Amino acid sequence: MAVNSVTNLGRSGVYDWMVQRVSAYVLALYTIFLLGFMLTTDVDYEAWAGLFGQTWFRIFSLGTLIALGGHAWVGLWTVSTDYIKATLPRFLFQAACGTVMFVYIVWGIQILWGL
Repeated sequence: MAVNSVTNLGRSGVYDWMVQRVSAYVLALYTIFLLGFMLTTDVDYEAWAGLFGQTWFRIFSLGTLIALGGHAWVGLWTVSTDYIKATLPRFLFQAACGTVMFVYIVWGIQILWGL
């Protein structure tokens, strides 16, 4: 039996599974890249500003930020539907999580692109 909910990110469990897996790969690639950058570069303000000043890295960072939001949403939706059985508290928890993720993504866009 499929779970139908307006707060579910995907149309099915398979879609949510794909969001989790693809976003996990994006997050892993970003983490590996940053670790490699920090291990091979004398990280100071100029190096950091130079990295984040490149358009390709801003796009990579934005994609990672969106992947983080999707990954967190699917995870929190799954946990909340498993452990919060009452509809109103579950909806309020999911609404709060969604609001926080939205604020973080908008804030991240402002930081990355200076908007």
